[in-house]
Amino acid sequence: MFVYVGTFTEGTRARGISVYRMDVATGALALVQTVPGLLSPSFLALHPSGRYLYAVERHWTPERRDVGAVTAFRVAGTTGRLTSLDRRPSGGLSPAHASVHPGGRFALAAHYGSGQVAVLPIGPDGRLGGTSDIAQHAGRGPDPVRQESPHAHFVAADPGGRYILACDLGVDRVMVSTLDLATGELLPNGLPYAQVSSGAGPRHLAFHPSGRSVYVINELDSTLSAFAFDAARGALQIRQTVSALPAGCTGPSHTAQVVVHPSGRFVYGSNRGHDSIVVFAIDATGGRLTLVDHAPSGGKTPRNFNVDPTGTFLLVGNEESDTIVTYRIDRETGRLAATGQITDSPSPVCIQFLAAADR
Repeated sequence: MFVYVGTFTEGTRARGISVYRMDVATGALALVQTVPGLLSPSFLALHPSGRYLYAVERHWTPERRDVGAVTAFRVAGTTGRLTSLDRRPSGGLSPAHASVHPGGRFALAAHYGSGQVAVLPIGPDGRLGGTSDIAQHAGRGPDPVRQESPHAHFVAADPGGRYILACDLGVDRVMVSTLDLATGELLPNGLPYAQVSSGAGPRHLAFHPSGRSVYVINELDSTLSAFAFDAARGALQIRQTVSALPAGCTGPSHTAQVVVHPSGRFVYGSNRGHDSIVVFAIDATGGRLTLVDHAPSGGKTPRNFNVDPTGTFLLVGNEESDTIVTYRIDRETGRLAATGQITDSPSPVCIQFLAAADR
């Protein structure tokens, strides 16, 4: 199992993307490679083939404008090491998230700074083409500091590859469009968005393995919203919104990442400030959530975490304490138990897994 870690390089010890080999028995990480020469390669996305990896980066122009880029890498089959292929402008400012369409022909990038979602074609050799479309979000929310304009924070296709969902923290909406696979153009969906609570600030989302439920984590009010997803219409219908924090928690805290366990029985979210991972059980019939636990993240500011494809381990990237902490998952309860494996990893802000079986 290989683990790829995106980082913030500005003002930190991080030099670029870190590549680790994970011991599938213990969850221990061994450093394989550090890829330098990148400016804050924060979010990473793997191609469905497992042969390529894409990273969003920041690049500064002479006018000090933060112009985004997407960099493509080839993944070596036996070692997991990365070799740079090419770099393209991402189509906006301050890219915060990237994903690859299930068909493997398009990369998607969400731009926090400019409130845009961009599509970049992927060639047969994994290299990127220029942007085939850029969708500009519009509006604002009630928070005068964080919601003064659109801030696209996440973009990904539904499991069927028909719809593109984008969380916009600035306008309190999950935007829904369709992707023309012939042209790479984003087209308006008949139901163009789903609304969360005013001021909630939707940041990321995760699909249930069934494809019938979507879980949206809201950064500004530290909540998690459960939606039903209609794959025929691309429609999201709100079912429930729950707090990601313990009752009575009053300190400053903001959520970040959300991940559904491969079994579909549990969903996890991270709390930065409270520095914890919240665990919810998922109802098998309606997709509703029941609180299970709050586990300490083992460090400061758990901006990102992920569950390995076998559902055995959860790895937490604690951004401000420069560590990745490994937890073992109880398959019956979803609870997390610290393994004692703590890896020094400067400014970890994205964790992605690649199993040998994925190649």
